Amino acid sequence: MTWWHRDTHADRRPALMARGRILAAIRRWFEDQGFVEVDPAYLVVSPGNETHLHAFETVAMDDSLTPRRRYLHTSPEFAMKKLLAAGEEKIFTLSRVWRNREGGPRHAVEFTMLEWYRAGEGYEVLMEDCAALMRVAAEASGVTELRHRDVVCDPFAGPRRTTLQAEAMRHGVDLLATLDGPVPDAAALAAQLAAIGIAPGAGDSWSDLFSRLLTARIEPELGSGPVILDAYPAPEAALARRSAQDPRTAERFELFACGVELANAFGELTDPAEQRARFEADMDLKEAIYGTRYPLDEELLAALARMPPAAGCALGFDRLVMLATHAPRLSDVQWTPPA
Repeated sequence: MTWWHRDTHADRRPALMARGRILAAIRRWFEDQGFVEVDPAYLVVSPGNETHLHAFETVAMDDSLTPRRRYLHTSPEFAMKKLLAAGEEKIFTLSRVWRNREGGPRHAVEFTMLEWYRAGEGYEVLMEDCAALMRVAAEASGVTELRHRDVVCDPFAGPRRTTLQAEAMRHGVDLLATLDGPVPDAAALAAQLAAIGIAPGAGDSWSDLFSRLLTARIEPELGSGPVILDAYPAPEAALARRSAQDPRTAERFELFACGVELANAFGELTDPAEQRARFEADMDLKEAIYGTRYPLDEELLAALARMPPAAGCALGFDRLVMLATHAPRLSDVQWTPPA
């Protein structure tokens, strides 16, 4: 039956009501922490410049009927960084976002993202924020455990913190040794993966090989969590700055709970030249793979030069609600699931 059938809606309604309580509790938590809620525009010049990120495109007509290509944003990140450059210091948003080519029990092409930024603070404080938000969601939902299907975890326990290097070494792979040269050594990583039974694909890049290791061995063996997977390799830095302790790694972590990726956090890169180079390299690769590229947001690059040091995190709000209500699918906690 469709989601709007009366009986179906009655079954879904308890989780949807819990969603409202979690939403209100999260807003209170941020306000108590001194954050300001912002509401970034959804229609943007650039939807993001990561290779495998796919956006929805449209055409906007200005008052002279001149067509302009625009996109539904895949994240409010660019807009929020401009707000940091404008002088905001602690901001959060609960924003609707759109990502094409996504589907399944944990994904949707349209979903709600909770994103927040702290100017002048290190990214480690975001780990504490993530732990607090899991507690807030559980309390608002009236549960003592998060659950996804048969996997449970304790939202009141502090997340276990580990690194990509430590987890890779558990499987006999020295990731960082393949990053000692001026460019990532894909051949060396491919040899290490082959030795542990992960067959590389023809033409795999270093990042392709890393993704194979992550999805085949590391993520499935993180345990029920919650777990913070820290210090991503620098080639996977995206918009994060390199680590001062080891420039082969970046100030980036992901939060997992019940085997589900919940959040992605950065110590933010504020060097516009390096960010431009990363964007252009990713768009070159996107064009080679998919035959398309997205424009760069020149205003963002200009804003980075004025942006203070900051840390930011994006958390899948629908996923958090799914875990806190023990719903089996993301669509079960969306009032009107995307068509």
